[in-house]
Amino acid sequence: MLKLLKYLRRYTAAVAAIFLLLALQAFCDLSLPQYTSDIVDVGIQQGGIEYAVPERIRQSTLDALLPFMTQAQQELVLASYRAEDDGVMLLTAQESDTLEQLDEAFGIPMLCVSYLQENPDAQSALEQSGMSGSMAPEAVQAIRSQLEQSLGGNTDTLVRQKALEFVKSEYQALGMDLNRIQHGYLIRTGGKMLGVTLLMAAAAVTVNFMSSRLGAKVGMELRTKVFSRVVSFSNAETDRFSTASLITRSTNDVQQVQMVLVLGLRMVLYAPILGIGGVVRVLGTHTGMTWIIALGVGLVMVLIAVLMGTAMPKFKRMQLLIDKVNLVSREILTGLPVIRAFSREQHETRRFDAANSELMRTQLFTNRVMTFMQPSMMLLMNGISVLIVWVGAQHIDAGNMQVGDMIAFITYTMQIVMSFLMISMLSIILPRAGVAAKRISEVIETESSILDPEAPADARLDNPEGVICFDDVSFRYADSDADALEHISFTARPGETTAIIGSTGSGKSTLLNLIPRFFDVTSGRITFDGIDIRSLSQHKLRSLLGYVPQKGILFSGDIESNLKFGGDDITDEQMRRAADIAQATEFIEQKPDRYHTPIAQGGSNVSGGQKQRLSIARAIAKQPKVYLFDDSFSALDYKTDSALRRALANNVRDAAVIIVAQRISTIAHAQQIIVLDEGRVVGKGTHEELMRSCSEYQEIAKSQLSESELGGMPA
Repeated sequence: MLKLLKYLRRYTAAVAAIFLLLALQAFCDLSLPQYTSDIVDVGIQQGGIEYAVPERIRQSTLDALLPFMTQAQQELVLASYRAEDDGVMLLTAQESDTLEQLDEAFGIPMLCVSYLQENPDAQSALEQSGMSGSMAPEAVQAIRSQLEQSLGGNTDTLVRQKALEFVKSEYQALGMDLNRIQHGYLIRTGGKMLGVTLLMAAAAVTVNFMSSRLGAKVGMELRTKVFSRVVSFSNAETDRFSTASLITRSTNDVQQVQMVLVLGLRMVLYAPILGIGGVVRVLGTHTGMTWIIALGVGLVMVLIAVLMGTAMPKFKRMQLLIDKVNLVSREILTGLPVIRAFSREQHETRRFDAANSELMRTQLFTNRVMTFMQPSMMLLMNGISVLIVWVGAQHIDAGNMQVGDMIAFITYTMQIVMSFLMISMLSIILPRAGVAAKRISEVIETESSILDPEAPADARLDNPEGVICFDDVSFRYADSDADALEHISFTARPGETTAIIGSTGSGKSTLLNLIPRFFDVTSGRITFDGIDIRSLSQHKLRSLLGYVPQKGILFSGDIESNLKFGGDDITDEQMRRAADIAQATEFIEQKPDRYHTPIAQGGSNVSGGQKQRLSIARAIAKQPKVYLFDDSFSALDYKTDSALRRALANNVRDAAVIIVAQRISTIAHAQQIIVLDEGRVVGKGTHEELMRSCSEYQEIAKSQLSESELGGMPA
């Protein structure tokens, strides 16, 4: 979770804005139950009369009520009304605090007056005692005692209801329209509910927009960071993660993080606001049923703990299984021609089915576990609702609660439980997103084993010559116990061709990959014009090299974009010259669009030989100081190979050429041939010298050439 939060560090202001909007949304959401309660209790049951404080009251009625009030209450009431000409008192106080005090002040006196009106005997007794204008405290206490006995101790709700009935009767006596009062209250309260609902909807829409936009930005940044880091990786880091895993991490894993951030901003922030607000509202209802909420929350937490404890290990495994499916899919799709040639479709189908089925079983297990979440939560919520109704009905029957209060309590309880439900729903995807975030961080936080020096010596190569020197170079792969190359020493000079030949697995391509620093030497050093290549920036070093890989790689676009891949400064003339040297002009000119002929992804719409020639032309167009050919002539026929080598020798005389090859005919013209065997140099010299002194070279030559060819091979 901390890794997920780390991705939001740059967007603190946006997160704060979302938090404020969620607080506004929660406030509106929590206000609606109270409005519903008011409509039921005040609008319907109380006829739209909110306080037991008459807005208009006859002077005679007020005079009858005042004796039953304390001195402070009498002063408050008299200060809150002003007399009109028709003997009616008009309420002037409108503040809610004052109205609540007046509500309390009028309650008991109204019941006392009603009691006296309903019990003529008590009224006669008071008149006989001579207590009319100023009632003695003893008489007031006597009447209160009789009222408490008749109410049975349930005074709060019943006193309020009786007082409201008194207000209604007073309004009727004044000729006021009670229906109009009720309808006016319902319209006002309904209008407030509508306004709050619209405000809540606006806040929710804005939050969804902002969170989606924020999630998309984070996803874009993560993909950019992963891609930038992968591009900076050496071959060692790429091999460590595998191509399939890196693709999964930059797509599926980023998508998981993006989704959980969007839902998290909507739910994780909203749930506690709603839950805490609901608890505060519930405590304000004074219903005595808060223990039900504690019970419901406890059951929700137990349910979530059980389900997540069961599903968590499977969520962690799911991403690894996705990697496996991607790996198998990539291998099968890449090697489809070989699979068909060997009739292994059924075998590969079974291999894919095995990986796919394992992923399916894991997903089904987690889905089955999570299917219990929704019905269990609904059962729990409905059970809590039934419990609230059962307990609330007893309170209503006892006169301690109104129906609207119970409705509001149910709504608040559901909101509190729903807040935990939102967190639980997020917990379904949170573990998987946590694993994805960890996998993304592994890529982003992995430093490349090949780094630029703090103070590159690039300035020393303002006028490079292109002399490559291997000085006692050894190299060992990170996961190997033995050196792949041992004590390699040679120099490749401009205007000369240095060829490297040897049996399969002798380390030819490994040696070539050390020059552009795809790997760094384990011991010894490689110099460019006498400067250790590790002292140069990678950009500077590689800008001086023209590299043609063993497998021709083209990019989607057209022929021109591929040939000018080496830099924007490559002119059309340089491009055509490079194509001519690489013997690619003939087939390019035969195409209708020539250099604008589209190239499919991976160069799938050109042949292997054409792909190699275009790859060679791409390196030549760059006009580097050193050419590196990693068995780049293998797909060419002998005629094209010979013509290309002649053109190359005639046109790149100011550059060093290093060729890795399998065919003797390709390298026989080289000024220097390095023979490798199990990572060691076993021969060095020209073709003629090696034919006399190197048995390994002789074996290679004899396996490829006839006696006449051996005798007539050019120097």
